[in-house]
Amino acid sequence: MRQIEDLLPISKPFIAKYDLLRTLVRRDLEARYKGSVLGNFWPLLNQFAQLLILTYVFSVVLKVRLTLKSLPDNNFTFGLWLFAGLLPWIAFSGGLIQSANSVIGQPNLVKKVVFPLGLLPLVPIFSSFIESSLGLIVLIIFVAFTSHTLHPTLALLPLVWIPQLLLTAGLGYLAAGFTVFLRDIPQTISVVLNIWMYATPIIYPATSIPPEWRNWIFWLNPMTAIVEVYRDLVINGEVKHWGEWGMSSLISLMIFCLGLWCYRKLRPAFADVL
Repeated sequence: MRQIEDLLPISKPFIAKYDLLRTLVRRDLEARYKGSVLGNFWPLLNQFAQLLILTYVFSVVLKVRLTLKSLPDNNFTFGLWLFAGLLPWIAFSGGLIQSANSVIGQPNLVKKVVFPLGLLPLVPIFSSFIESSLGLIVLIIFVAFTSHTLHPTLALLPLVWIPQLLLTAGLGYLAAGFTVFLRDIPQTISVVLNIWMYATPIIYPATSIPPEWRNWIFWLNPMTAIVEVYRDLVINGEVKHWGEWGMSSLISLMIFCLGLWCYRKLRPAFADVL
């Protein structure tokens, strides 16, 4: 029987890098919780606890209400809505912060001539994405339980994952490359992400943004479209932001190309600095 790489129009070096990336991501996930009893269930428990805490704080203590036609008007609705916006942000910010140290944290691999250094920033990015997908499963279950329906739009989730991963990988390449020469980059990223989060309608609805600023936030901030499309697909069961998603995908692709280009230009000097 012919092997799968012989059936697909993909080169064998690409298949080899894919297998290596998959192995590195698996080892990274195993190393994060090595020695713990629950192992990789910890991200699921942490995100489930976060869902309950956010629901209690915003819906019970602060008595915030959000009316959605797809969900009943109760204390749990705002928590689900908020959690749906936090999931892509957690994957994005967590992967970006960890990717900044991915090269300087592996000096032995950097000095190996045959190792594909382009994979290093991708490992923490995919690890964070996989961890957030566990929370996404929890969210889908609770939305289905609360609304008594499972939206067919869930099948479109890969469409929003594409710009999310491209944006994270592009910025991750930039961060990882420049951190080798300037060790202040990870701290700078943390500050920028704090500002970026509040510039994205995650903990507040997009309708609360002043009309004169709303288009700028939607069309120039790629994370806004990603967050809103997440909510459209999982909670609302419809997509209202196709245009914004398209612009987000274009911006994310441009950032990915720029980040990869800069990383490749800086890569020959990594071994000398480290």
